[in-house]
Amino acid sequence: MRYELNPTQLSALLPCVIHAEDRLARLDERVLRHAIGDGFRERGHFFDAVAALWVGGELVHVEDLVLHDAHMDARTPTHELTIAHAMLRARRRLWQAEPGWGLDPTGIAALRGSGETGGETVQARTTPSEDETEDAFSLELAAIDALLARSDRLLEETTSRAPETKVAADHDPLGLIHDDEWDETERLREWRAVIQDADRMPPVLGAAALYDAWERLEPLRRQHWLGGLLTASYLRMRGKVTSHLFCFNVGLKTIRFERRRAPDRFTRLTAFLEAMAEAADAGLKELDRLTLAKTQMERRLKDRRSNSSLPATIDLVLSRPIVSAGMVARHVGITPRGALNLVADLGIREMTGRGRYRGWGVL
Repeated sequence: MRYELNPTQLSALLPCVIHAEDRLARLDERVLRHAIGDGFRERGHFFDAVAALWVGGELVHVEDLVLHDAHMDARTPTHELTIAHAMLRARRRLWQAEPGWGLDPTGIAALRGSGETGGETVQARTTPSEDETEDAFSLELAAIDALLARSDRLLEETTSRAPETKVAADHDPLGLIHDDEWDETERLREWRAVIQDADRMPPVLGAAALYDAWERLEPLRRQHWLGGLLTASYLRMRGKVTSHLFCFNVGLKTIRFERRRAPDRFTRLTAFLEAMAEAADAGLKELDRLTLAKTQMERRLKDRRSNSSLPATIDLVLSRPIVSAGMVARHVGITPRGALNLVADLGIREMTGRGRYRGWGVL
């Protein structure tokens, strides 16, 4: 699949390209130098996963995703929530890997679960750095990645037993899961060929072209949400957004469906460029909210003892869209009753309004 634009289309797209480039550059610079950049990155994973399901026509509440990620579900997880959590793990995996890893055949195979992972990449993901060893949360993520790596190796051993046959087809003779007429490998090869055309364009226009090609080809029918993640990975590889993994779906949900799926390529590209600008604006507003919230909460630290648990609680609140008493208690290492006292001391807003559990966060 060739993806070329004539000079007339490029001239018409130039204003949208300039606007998107400017907004993404501003966001990247602020996050790179911001004191709460780590919290912004982690919150972005949750918001983008929920937005991706929204774009696909499914509704997942962000508080349910946060609780499911913390293994504190308030109810039985739904199928949509499981998909959102898979996307959340994929975003974290992409961020921990090298910038161009997600666009390589090895990275795409690992993300789609085919088990074709490289040993060097797995080692980079499963071995935490010296700074991460001091963070209990990073250690927990490393344990999850190690489990995923073992699962990938097991899948690779299974598929290597019959390399010239389709193992999935042997276990799915009726074609209920895998469609023999829908060659995902060939469609992925066609989509990766568009990367060469995108490299000759400005970064944001190339990313829009890649996402448009993903929407047209639909390489992975059961993991269609990977398109937005790979688009964000491409922006990171081009050096346009290096401070975090861009939340493309957050802006995409503000664009009308008729424009996102328009038959005209120019309309679709314009919509995707506007989605990037909208996502960047949403990120800048989120940084302003987090900065104000951090300033207000840090004022509560005045006259506190040096071993107070409030600083750790503030870090948790800034890194999650919503927190519960159980999450605060486990993160800080206190009782749930003590966690309620810490939340009351910080004065953050209650968001759930549910009787079964209570949740607080920064709006």
